[in-house]
Amino acid sequence: ILSPELLETIVAQGSNKLEIPSGVTAGVFTYYGYNADPGLAMIPVTGSNAEFHKTEPDKNVYLVLKNQKGADPSYDYGTHFLFQGHETGVSGYLTRINLDADAAHRITLMANADVNGAVLPTYDGITWYPFSQRLLLTSEGSLGGGVWQATLDAASKVEGLTGILGQGGYEGIQADSQGRLIIVEDAGGSSGAVNTSAKRPNSFIFRFLPTDSSDLQKGGKLQALQVKSLAHSGPISFNFFASADAAILSQDVKDMHTYGLNFDTAWVTVHDTAVNGTAPFNANALAKAKDATPFKRPENGQFRPGSNFSEFVFDETGDTNINTQAGTTYGGFGAIFRLRMSGDSGTLSLVYNGDAVHAGFDNCAFWDRDRIVFVEDAGDTLHTQRNGLDSAWLFDLNTNYSGGGHQPIRILAQGRDVSATIDSQLSGSAGFVNEGDNEITGWHHSNGDPTVRGLLGAKIPKPFKGGWRLFYTQQHGDNITFEVFGTHADEGDDED
Repeated sequence: ILSPELLETIVAQGSNKLEIPSGVTAGVFTYYGYNADPGLAMIPVTGSNAEFHKTEPDKNVYLVLKNQKGADPSYDYGTHFLFQGHETGVSGYLTRINLDADAAHRITLMANADVNGAVLPTYDGITWYPFSQRLLLTSEGSLGGGVWQATLDAASKVEGLTGILGQGGYEGIQADSQGRLIIVEDAGGSSGAVNTSAKRPNSFIFRFLPTDSSDLQKGGKLQALQVKSLAHSGPISFNFFASADAAILSQDVKDMHTYGLNFDTAWVTVHDTAVNGTAPFNANALAKAKDATPFKRPENGQFRPGSNFSEFVFDETGDTNINTQAGTTYGGFGAIFRLRMSGDSGTLSLVYNGDAVHAGFDNCAFWDRDRIVFVEDAGDTLHTQRNGLDSAWLFDLNTNYSGGGHQPIRILAQGRDVSATIDSQLSGSAGFVNEGDNEITGWHHSNGDPTVRGLLGAKIPKPFKGGWRLFYTQQHGDNITFEVFGTHADEGDDED
């Protein structure tokens, strides 16, 4: 259910056939949101739980481009495109929704293997990097995770960057106007021996300073965010705590989730290709060794428009369990933070502390200069516990949310489509591979400008005007990607 000022239309759904350009071998990658597993079907037959893997198209990137090609050399694919990596399935792949095209040419399979023929990992994050004219895709598979770059060719050339940017549970990724990258890591920590329904902070915020932004393969410095403690001398560090239980209910974690407190920050270098070379490395382990500050599963963030890329707003997902011993006080339900940066230093403060109703924050996009939407990925455990599925919440960065007097505005309440409802009944059965909810993902607001001027955060968004368009994906189930419109919006032209 959308807020009454909004309406939506389907731009792609899981059962749509993919067009396969020359140079791409499809295999089981023939549908937008499903693997065509041999001998199975999209919906299981009676008495069985066997069905196609849902591939879960994840984050979206909208670009206005000319001269894009596809499988049909004589077809005009238009100028408006939406790109996605896929989060689950047999392996990963990259798709392009051709928003101006007919049904037969609607979705193009761009790649399911890298330039060396190796299968791709499943992808969680994606962004456009105009400096090198590449899409950057992230995989949160820890030591199998990292960043990959992909060309815009219909048969995309995909290359791994794990020797440059490292391996980790990478998800959110954004670039600033100088070509520097901020990468948000989603790496779950261990539960405590006493606090069994809570997990210790185990994820880091990274910054990458490229040697040459036109070619990331030339290397650079990977840094991690370090937050100075208010409770003791030195930084808030993973290594400061002897056990998961001590970290989960620490004064540091409590302070970070307390309104009105400000923390000094710094960026510490964890890897430099000029010194350390280009062999793949474990970024999470290096961040711990350098006493960077861990967070409770941050997943995504964006630069605040109008801040000249000096302000980055990001989330924590938290424990996604209503029984978390961390509770709201220690960030058990997730949080939203504001990082203000000036060179290598800055300050961190809390924007919003989650609770059982507002929890599991994930994808985000700025609505305008001051308001940002965060969507939930609470998971079926918390869904059941609170008897509520995921929502999209609109936050105002000028609002003081302390004391509970103000709350964000719900603009989307997610339900379950038919396929997700079937999957919810099959969840937990032996060998079942899919998920039983409709997660909100890929919440993306952009005017499609593919130049440096079009980086997210460079311009003030104008919802539904001046070419600004809003998309999201109803993940799992039917795997539907929607475009959202204003009911009384003047959409205007593609240019501001």
